[in-house]
Amino acid sequence: MKKILSILGFAASVAAYAQGVLVINNYTPYDYRGDVIAHNMFTPCYPRVVNNVPIIVPANSNIGTGTQLQYDNFRDQFTSSLYPMAAWSVATSPNTTTVRPWDHPALVPGGTFSNNTKWGMTKFGMVYAGTTTGVVGFGGNIAIAGNPCYTYPDYYTTSSGLNSGEMFTITSGSTVTTYLQLY
Repeated sequence: MKKILSILGFAASVAAYAQGVLVINNYTPYDYRGDVIAHNMFTPCYPRVVNNVPIIVPANSNIGTGTQLQYDNFRDQFTSSLYPMAAWSVATSPNTTTVRPWDHPALVPGGTFSNNTKWGMTKFGMVYAGTTTGVVGFGGNIAIAGNPCYTYPDYYTTSSGLNSGEMFTITSGSTVTTYLQLY
């Protein structure tokens, strides 16, 4: 009986850390250009996994148009996402970062990094569609509310009030989905 309870406890703890799904909905006339960070939610906040090159989600790419960014996990996103990431930058400490390909065994579902990280933050700068020219005043850092590792706000608004962004999670059963919404 103790073994069964131990196994169930371990399975529950693994599920508690599972990275979950990431969805980026860009409802703006600008391209999202940035990084998404999945990390351990306990100090010292490692491991940490970040896209290796900037993610670009084109203007008006969202669930409504069927063109949202969706990463179900580090590995499967490469073959299922409209915006695949070929490699991830994996940090196991402040001084140890390694670039891993999308199909590296530690990044697969149930692997070391997918089990021990959650999507928690974005660093971004919106750019004019199809360019690398930044939209002045529309960019920054947004983190999940209550994130102990990155204490940025979970909501961002431009000084003009015309554009905004938010990051939050929705849990349905055992599935945790993190949303980054840009308006």
